Amino acid sequence: MFFKVKTTEEVLSLLREFEPVGREHVPVSKALSRVLSEDIVSPENLPGFLRATVDGYAIQAKDSFGATESFPAFLEIAGEVKMGEIPSVTASSGKAVRIATGGMLPQGADSVIMIEYCHLLDESTLEISRVVSPQENVIQPDDDFKEGALVLRAGRRLRPQDVGVLAGLGVLETAVYRVPKVAIISTGDEVIPVEEKAKPGQVRDINTYTLGAFCEQKRAAPVYTGRCGDDFDDLLAMVKKGLEGADTVWVSGGSSVGTRDLTLRVFESLEKVDLLVHGISISPGKPTIIARTDSRALFGLPGHVASAMVVAEIFLAPFLATLSGEAYLEVKGRDIVEARLARNVESVSGRDDFIRVRLLKDGEGWLAEPIFGKSGLISTLVEADGLLRVGRNREGLYRGDIVEIMMLR
Repeated sequence: MFFKVKTTEEVLSLLREFEPVGREHVPVSKALSRVLSEDIVSPENLPGFLRATVDGYAIQAKDSFGATESFPAFLEIAGEVKMGEIPSVTASSGKAVRIATGGMLPQGADSVIMIEYCHLLDESTLEISRVVSPQENVIQPDDDFKEGALVLRAGRRLRPQDVGVLAGLGVLETAVYRVPKVAIISTGDEVIPVEEKAKPGQVRDINTYTLGAFCEQKRAAPVYTGRCGDDFDDLLAMVKKGLEGADTVWVSGGSSVGTRDLTLRVFESLEKVDLLVHGISISPGKPTIIARTDSRALFGLPGHVASAMVVAEIFLAPFLATLSGEAYLEVKGRDIVEARLARNVESVSGRDDFIRVRLLKDGEGWLAEPIFGKSGLISTLVEADGLLRVGRNREGLYRGDIVEIMMLR
């Protein structure tokens, strides 16, 4: 069977059609890095009361008007605000109330003067040497969020500050998308367990660990389904096992056109399967297979680790984001750094070339130095800081060109 290659954009468009996995509720304490499946609307004003932002004295701003170091204003100290309590004192005209950062403003006060501009003459008399404006050094009851306001939108991956606002609003648990499960299968008679010593013609199972770590980095859960030799029935059984316990199945190796490449035949033997992709116009990674059975995707990845990881970075990262319910990550929406190309780069027209590069500091900017090597070499990935895309309508790039590097974080 010959390749019917698709472009990068066509493949990304197909992957967008998959739906996020199921939903669940998790405690806020476990919500970090999870993706919201519902909008969060504020049930109340936050912080909910007038609050001081500095240590000082709560006063009526008009009592400070005209105050300077040469001609200070004098106020009577009416008391002190206790943290976490409703003030029992009032800041009426001519009065000042001691308050700490975060304290609730007493009735009558509309501002706080910083303690740096205050001087105690005695236990009951305060001298102030600066003018403050109404609402200065004060947070309003709804300055953070107003009751009924949209706080966090569905599809957002929660950061520490997002978890903090949920706690501040009294949210005990929140609705999130489930973490996608990825069944990983490594194929090839030559592939052996990592604990064994490789004989001539054998290689340790690099792909299982590389792809598994990639899943964890992208906040998906790898399901290590196992290694499989070049046997149709064994691979079919392993793929079916993967479909039973995961949301997607990734098979590395056996995706090229050849007599011993079984992945395509195994995928096509499944019930209700739709072959979406057999070949992508990229290098490395052209012999990639994508199929769909019911709502789940099957990927046949190249056996060479560098090729598999380029495919993972370009296609599987946004695919996992889609399964996670996260806002879709376009190729150019990733972590991009601009750099100056260190040397000429040749390319073949009609395909997207993804060149591994290392970044070197170049004055105030970056220099992108291409790393060339065969797709079976993991050293090119270890040395690389990012990927340079040479578009399929280009025959290369020139030294000194300003290019965009997709970082491998």
